[in-house]
Amino acid sequence: MQYAKSVLPNGLRVITIPMPSLESVTVSIWAKTGSRNENSKNNGISHFLEHMFFKGTTNRPTAKQIAEEIDSIGGIQNAGTSKEYTQYYIKCRADKIETAFDLLSDMTMNSLLDHKEIEREKGTIIEEIRMYEDTPMISIGEVFESLVYSGHTLGMDIAGTEKTVSEMKRGDFVDYRNNFYTPENMILTIAGGVDEKSVLALSQKYFSKMPNLQICKSANLHYKTTQDKPKIKLHNKKKEQTHVILGFLADGKNYKGKYPQTILSAILGGGMSSRMFTEVRERRGLAYAIRTSMDRYTDIGYIGTYAGLDTKRAVEAVKVMLDQHHQILNSKSQILISELTKAKEFLKGHLALALEDTSDVSSFFGDQELFSKKVLTPEEVFKKIDKVTMDEVNFEAKRLFVPERLNLAIIGPYKDDSKFKNIMRSNLGKVIK
Repeated sequence: MQYAKSVLPNGLRVITIPMPSLESVTVSIWAKTGSRNENSKNNGISHFLEHMFFKGTTNRPTAKQIAEEIDSIGGIQNAGTSKEYTQYYIKCRADKIETAFDLLSDMTMNSLLDHKEIEREKGTIIEEIRMYEDTPMISIGEVFESLVYSGHTLGMDIAGTEKTVSEMKRGDFVDYRNNFYTPENMILTIAGGVDEKSVLALSQKYFSKMPNLQICKSANLHYKTTQDKPKIKLHNKKKEQTHVILGFLADGKNYKGKYPQTILSAILGGGMSSRMFTEVRERRGLAYAIRTSMDRYTDIGYIGTYAGLDTKRAVEAVKVMLDQHHQILNSKSQILISELTKAKEFLKGHLALALEDTSDVSSFFGDQELFSKKVLTPEEVFKKIDKVTMDEVNFEAKRLFVPERLNLAIIGPYKDDSKFKNIMRSNLGKVIK
């Protein structure tokens, strides 16, 4: 799979990924800003602004007009806010691509940010915050990152708080948009049944007038860890199930050993034959859902295992999860060649399946263009995975699975975290091999 990159005169980068056999296309506009670029007063504004872009523009004054135009071409529109970027996309038939360009440019450049719509949307977002709070399978991730990145903007919730959302004014949105929604801080990705020439013509037609204002850089963006001992955070909530993430601080998106780390996570909990799934679910029946993954930002990340646990046996389950990290470092249960091979094929297979969809292809290239030193094709990523050696995986395991990188977040009906702390203390000697 190949791609082409061009830069418009105003600095906007355009990434085209032709997929000639497809009749569909995904057009995405990305802004390199998210909750990491916020502060304690405007926390949640990136996500709130994402909502407002669908509420009316100078050319399409109402949300209904925007929605009707998407529906009239049988398209799908959506958006998402992360801690480091915000993305808006439209997926449609390839012969309707100009409508997608027209809508996305109108939304990002001409949003009305109407005062009445802002006040109305506050209620919607507050209910969204409450919904996530009542969905521990989702909110455990924010609880964990508030622990790991405590004191940094990476530790703030993407949606903000009820207080910060309630206090936002129209001027806050205008300033934020002017600061971060500028051509040099944004990219376009187009994946599907298109060609580079027509994409560039449409990009020039609809995005060349985007003003190139000076980007306001937020303070305290660089992350530097000060963790020197294990940390634990309990979010007391009456639920029938306990939700945990047990994780170790790792590295950012451009770390040279990221592929060995990702393979390590797949060996631990990347599938139904992984160590975590086998030991925690199959052999002991301690969980239904359990998985390990790598979560990365520009300059920091972590390898974490999520599990939904029987509350009465949650402490036992956390002990087993910690033991699995120790087992990888134990010469008697070290990683097998067969496990390494399986993990490589697991990662390559899942990536290949994901890239059958134009929206996933757009995200694959867009994320790299925003944050990576070099954009790799899927074929180049496969080669990187294949080249990983057993020594590299073992090196990362020994480097990461140490007490000063260990973190545990819990959502469950507990008055205190003493039993979990005792398990972490008793297992530290094993983990530090």
